[in-house]
Amino acid sequence: MIQHPVLKAGTLLLVFTAVSIFFVSFTHVSTKDKIKYNEDQLLIKRLGELVSDYDNNILEEKFSKQVNLHDTKQIISIYPAKKNNKTFAYLIEHTYPNGYNGNIRLLTGVDTSNQLLGVRVITHRETPGLGDKVETKKSSWIEQFSGLSLSNPSESKWKVKRDGGVFDSFTGATITPRAIVTASYQVLVLFRKQGFPNKTER
Repeated sequence: MIQHPVLKAGTLLLVFTAVSIFFVSFTHVSTKDKIKYNEDQLLIKRLGELVSDYDNNILEEKFSKQVNLHDTKQIISIYPAKKNNKTFAYLIEHTYPNGYNGNIRLLTGVDTSNQLLGVRVITHRETPGLGDKVETKKSSWIEQFSGLSLSNPSESKWKVKRDGGVFDSFTGATITPRAIVTASYQVLVLFRKQGFPNKTER
C-alpha cells in the first residue's frame, strides 16, 4: 500500500511533535526539581549565616502570613528561631518587587527587640558586575545591616547617601542598594506596627 506523501509527512510531523513534547516536559520537570533543591540548599545556608544559636527545627516550624509589605500584598514565610522553647528571633523570607531588574527575594533576620540580625539575598536578577554586589560572594556590603534598628540609624537616615542617608551605594549602581535598604527598613516597620506573630498560620 502506497502512503500519500502529504499524509506520510503529516504522520512524521505528529510523531516528532509528540516526542519533542515528551522530552521538553521531562526536562522541565527534572530541571524544576533541581532548581527547587538548589534554592532550598541556598536558603538553609542563608539561615545559618543569620542565626545559629537555636535548638528547634527551624525549617519544620516555618509558617506563612499574608501581609502588606513593600507596597504590595504578599505571603511571607517566617522561620522562628527558638532557644529552650522560647522564640528569640524570626527569619522572614519576602520579596521586594522594585529592584533594578524586578523581584529580589530576601531573607531578613529580626530579633524580638526589633533589631536586625542581618539580611541576605536568596534570588535576584540584578546586573552582573554592578547590582550583584549584594551577594556575599561578590562583596561584604550587605553584611552591614547586622545590629541595625529603626533608631540605629535614625529613621530619616535609612537611605543611601545619594538620598541623604548613611548607606553607601555601588559605583554605577544605586537602585539595587537603595532597594535593599528600603526593604530592610520596611520589614522593621512592619513588625513594629504589627508585633511579632505568636501562632502558626498555614
